Amino acid sequence: MADTLPLEETDRLIASDKVEGTRVYDRNGNKLGSIMNFMVDKRSGRAEYAVMEFGGILGIGNEYYPIPWQMLDYDPQQEGYVVDITKEKLEKAPHYREQSPLFDRAYGQSVYGYYGFGYPVI
Repeated sequence: MADTLPLEETDRLIASDKVEGTRVYDRNGNKLGSIMNFMVDKRSGRAEYAVMEFGGILGIGNEYYPIPWQMLDYDPQQEGYVVDITKEKLEKAPHYREQSPLFDRAYGQSVYGYYGFGYPVI
């Protein structure tokens, strides 16, 4: 057993605490929000959603937008994720403010469907 701490990042893996707070940009480089957290399937171990904070001022009135994990494309030059979505489309996407939705299959299908993806079959 090694006495070293796990790496926070490798060429293909990143620690969860480094993902949280990472900025999210549209394809034109405009900041949309930042990653609040992400949701991982307990059985498969795959990340299904990144929950992005969007809107509000200084953390007040923020809304949370689950987006399919596969939409995120990390850009090392921007030190953030890039998504192929406009601010206008994001504003109409499934979201919540204070109480998290029940992240069940029906909710997942609505989120994934909104972005044009099929919900993962486990």
